[in-house]
Amino acid sequence: MPHRPALAVLLLAATLAPTVAWCRPADIDDGDAGTAPLSTESERSGFQRTGRYEEVGRLAAAFQARYPDRVAVRSFGTTPEGRPMQLLVVTATGAFDPAEARRRGLPVVLVQGGIHAGEIDGKDAGFLALRQVLEGQAAPGALDKLVWLFVPVFNVDGHERFGRWNRPNQRGPEEMGWRTTAQNFNLNRDYVKADSAEMRAMLRLVREWDPLATVDLHATDGAQFEHDISIQVEPLHAGDPALREVGRAWRDATLADLAAQGSLPLAFYPSFVASDDPASGFEDGVPPPRFSHGYFLLRNRLGMLVETHSWKPYPERVRTTRNTVVSVLEQIAAHGAQWRRTAEQADARAARLGGQVEALAWKATEHARTVDFRGYAYTRTPSEVSGALMTRYDETTPQLWHLPLRDQVVSALDATAPHAGYLVPPAWAAFVQPALESHGVAFRRLDAAWPAAPVQAFRVETPQFAAQSVEGRQRLSAQGAWQAETRDVGTGALFVPIGQPLARLVLALLEPQAPDSIAAWGGLNVAFERKEYMEDYVAEDVARGMLAADPALRAEFQHRLDSDPAFAADPAARLDFFYRRHSAWDERYGLYPVLRLDQAPPVR
Repeated sequence: MPHRPALAVLLLAATLAPTVAWCRPADIDDGDAGTAPLSTESERSGFQRTGRYEEVGRLAAAFQARYPDRVAVRSFGTTPEGRPMQLLVVTATGAFDPAEARRRGLPVVLVQGGIHAGEIDGKDAGFLALRQVLEGQAAPGALDKLVWLFVPVFNVDGHERFGRWNRPNQRGPEEMGWRTTAQNFNLNRDYVKADSAEMRAMLRLVREWDPLATVDLHATDGAQFEHDISIQVEPLHAGDPALREVGRAWRDATLADLAAQGSLPLAFYPSFVASDDPASGFEDGVPPPRFSHGYFLLRNRLGMLVETHSWKPYPERVRTTRNTVVSVLEQIAAHGAQWRRTAEQADARAARLGGQVEALAWKATEHARTVDFRGYAYTRTPSEVSGALMTRYDETTPQLWHLPLRDQVVSALDATAPHAGYLVPPAWAAFVQPALESHGVAFRRLDAAWPAAPVQAFRVETPQFAAQSVEGRQRLSAQGAWQAETRDVGTGALFVPIGQPLARLVLALLEPQAPDSIAAWGGLNVAFERKEYMEDYVAEDVARGMLAADPALRAEFQHRLDSDPAFAADPAARLDFFYRRHSAWDERYGLYPVLRLDQAPPVR
């Protein structure tokens, strides 16, 4: 997509000209004598720049000093490069710790900026909203009814990889941070596997505070169009049925608030089905739980993904993000107590999922409806540079597009939850336990052996390992099915009951075919590596002996030769046919090292 710096400058100047009504000059408060200012570098520069991370600590301390009865500053972790991860706890209730918030039944809303630190709208918008809320200019009375957790920058080390063009498709600020962490993790792919120190710190914060709603602030790139923001919420298509209704109400109210303030909000992610081709339209869906708003539905909580449009100038994006944060606070203040009760009821329902069918992944059907979309005139012609077919937009010519939207979302993969739970044999407990602890999943360790345990086992005939790593992991595709078996289970095995509020998260972690399971992310790959073999000359003799001793096997082998030309032409496959039926074969090869239970293990 071509970048047009001249047009970007014109748009930026036009946007800055009135100094925007949502941030009047009188609002920029440099503080009383001896008091630190509460405005950001972004605000003071007319939203042309964004500050470095030291500003976050300085501003947080200034807000706490100015409003000690409403703002408490915490550090909830340390990054790999040694920087503190800053949290502001904002409330007028005095509930500055999780236990007090729970005692009072207060809804908690977590707003995080900078998970992708180049998309830093949320930091500057959040601080602006914070000052205006505290001064009574926005969301009046909201802080009396909720606790607001504000993480200005999640990806702190990435924020400090600062420079121009870190977001080539983005119009402002002048410099910004980097998408990934110092260890090159994309935090918005890490919610389930939790490989990064930053994500483990965030999950600890989530376990402690149990936010009713989490808002993840981004800026998306892609095509050029007039719409300035998209709002996606889950549960809405997936998760607890009653919470889906809450999710829809929250999303629709936020969209209405934004539209009333002059935005052109979207209820779906505006990415074309066919890259760079507007005519292909859009497709809605449910994100896998590696993403923020796909993760929180598994906890029976609300997740909102906010995406401003990176082709809009930075002042516009900050304004729209600020409006979103204010709307969220107003909606949670108005409805959070009721929504919290619905979430707690969803916890109770989730604890009864045993034996029920639950979707692990989702897809849109082929059914499409036509939507009106505010785009620009465009052409699609071959590029003189790349030779590829390129879409070129004319931002001087707005155009109403009529495009297909596929938004009927159905299950793409189901699992029937076990009646009792899952069992991790003691040899594999160290592979699974850290993930359970990171997410706060309940489990217990068996204090005695369980011989001939009635279990279900999953066997993978041909494990498919990804050709290249993703997020530092070699992903695994596991085709197979659960079958009833009896197995001896040793002392120290982990029993993970399905009867707990995080039952959906248990399924997502431990069902091997779930898209972000421990197995899918390669966390158990060593279990699927073949380590023992039978030499060909031995296998030849073994095969002849087996053929001579077993007429049924001889007939089966001949049928395979006659019906499967590929098998007949493959010497290794022919010998393997016999090895797999011999007592020397490793019966554990391909055995997924997590078992399912329809009855709980005995307690000594």
